[in-house]
Amino acid sequence: MAETLYFNKQASRESIYQEIFPQIKALISAETDLIANMANMAAALKEAFDFFWVGFYLVKDGVLVLGPFQGPIACTRIDFSRGVCGHCYTTGQTVLVPDVETFPGHIACSSTSKSEVVVPVFNAEKEIIAVLDVDSDALGDFSETDTCELEKLVALLS
Repeated sequence: MAETLYFNKQASRESIYQEIFPQIKALISAETDLIANMANMAAALKEAFDFFWVGFYLVKDGVLVLGPFQGPIACTRIDFSRGVCGHCYTTGQTVLVPDVETFPGHIACSSTSKSEVVVPVFNAEKEIIAVLDVDSDALGDFSETDTCELEKLVALLS
């Protein structure tokens, strides 16, 4: 059965995260398939915030491989040593980039992307299995609120 998110689009970003967190948790808690849960999480974030691009890159065969996403066509494979996603993977930490043009080695999958936040996704054994990549078409669109709230959301996947 399809679900509908309920939130106040005029609310602050922090309030929207607080409104959608229990809804996303309920949506994915009964499902054991990781890809299905990633797909629903990406769709929920895109719907709630209308981000330019929201998606996951999965750790496979020594690279990050495009997984479930919402938005325009994206890079299919990203080496661990390249871009914001690769940096997130190699450091194991969330990366907040207010202006992607200033990030050394940024991969321009789309010239429309201006700012980005990438969050590592850990499994129960604390290994990185994926990264959540969220892009905006506005400079400086992300804050510590986004990093904190996105980290809480991806923790639901472990």
